Amino acid sequence: MTDPATDRAALLVPEDAHVLGDRSAPVTIVEFGDLECPYCRAAAPVLRDVVASSGGRVRLVFRHFPLFEVHPHALTAALAVEAAGAQGRFWEMHEALFDHQARLDDDGLADRAVALGLDAETVVGVPAQQFADVVRRDYADGLALGVQGTPTLFVDGERYRGALTAEALRDAVRLSSGESPGRQ
Repeated sequence: MTDPATDRAALLVPEDAHVLGDRSAPVTIVEFGDLECPYCRAAAPVLRDVVASSGGRVRLVFRHFPLFEVHPHALTAALAVEAAGAQGRFWEMHEALFDHQARLDDDGLADRAVALGLDAETVVGVPAQQFADVVRRDYADGLALGVQGTPTLFVDGERYRGALTAEALRDAVRLSSGESPGRQ
C-alpha cells in the first residue's frame, strides 16, 4: 500500500531535483516555473533572498512547468537550463535566462552558455533533447499537483497562495515550522 504523503513528496521533490540552498534544510519551497514567464522572473530574486536570509533553514527546488502555448521559448529554455545543470551550472543559467528573458531563442541560449563558460552546442538543438524526459516529468508532476500557471509555489508540501514578497514567504516558512508569523 502506498503512502499518500510519500507519493506527494516524490511529486514535489524528485531525487535529482535542482536545489538552491542547503540540501538538508528543514523547510522546502518548491517552485513550478516557466523561464519565459515575467512573473517567475519577478519571483526569482524574492525566492533567492528568502533562501539566502534563512540561515540554512530553507531550500528552493525549481521544477519546470513551461507554458508553451503562451511562451514559445519556454520549452527550449527549460532544456537549456537542464543542459547547463548537467555541467554543474543550473542556477547560474537559471539566473542568466531570467536576466536575458527577451532572448530565449537558440542564439540567445547559446550566448548565455558561452557567457557562463559552457559549450553552447550542448544547450540547444538535438543535444539538449536528452533532457526532455526531465522537463516532461516536472510538467506531469505539476499537473498531478493541480498546477495551472506559473509561478506556483509549495511550502513544505502545502500550496502557497499568498503575496510573492519575501516577508510573506518568510511568514509561510515560520508557519510551516510551527512558529508565529512576523517573528524575526
